[in-house]
Amino acid sequence: MQKKERYQRVIDYFQKAMPIAETELEYGNPYELLVAVILSAQCTDKRVNQITPDLFKRFPKPELMAEVEPAEVFEYIRSCSYPNNKAKHLVGMANMLVNEFKGVVPDDVNELQKMPGVGRKTANVIASVVYEKPAFAVDTHVFRVANRIGLTTNSKSPLATERELMKYFPEDIVPLAHHWLILHGRYTCLARTPKCRSCGLKELCKYYEKLQKSKAVK
Repeated sequence: MQKKERYQRVIDYFQKAMPIAETELEYGNPYELLVAVILSAQCTDKRVNQITPDLFKRFPKPELMAEVEPAEVFEYIRSCSYPNNKAKHLVGMANMLVNEFKGVVPDDVNELQKMPGVGRKTANVIASVVYEKPAFAVDTHVFRVANRIGLTTNSKSPLATERELMKYFPEDIVPLAHHWLILHGRYTCLARTPKCRSCGLKELCKYYEKLQKSKAVK
């Protein structure tokens, strides 16, 4: 199967099976989403959503978060992974957001990455979700699913995966496709025990093809 055909079949499948796909992080504005995405690094969205209501109640604006020490933010996020580092990043991010960006979350991926705690993945999420730009955030789910299905070939890094996905997904599909792959990885194409039997993509999935061949050999 040619790469273009594989992509088109994946698009056709998700457009029918998952016409609505969006972030599971709960937020009310770009600042809140930026905070939530920073917190979500190596942490589940469910846990982040448990943390953010009280955090946003105390710090509804970046100006308020910029005024405090990381120790105060830590008390609100201590149940997430790496709370010490994330508290420092959040306060640093808030300071830069206020002082360099006048409180407005930038829409440019390079500008976003200037802020503490904001790597390329986080920047792409903001650009895609908030500003609907063709930016493909590659997390562990996207990296795994893209490789298993065969959307990527020998992509050894998130950046290589991002570039290959951007090459074949039409720009207007990218913001949606990002969530398709994340949600598929989160609920169907699990890391350790993928639910291949119930997967609507198994007939064109390279991982499933190898799995069937290995069973046949045995």
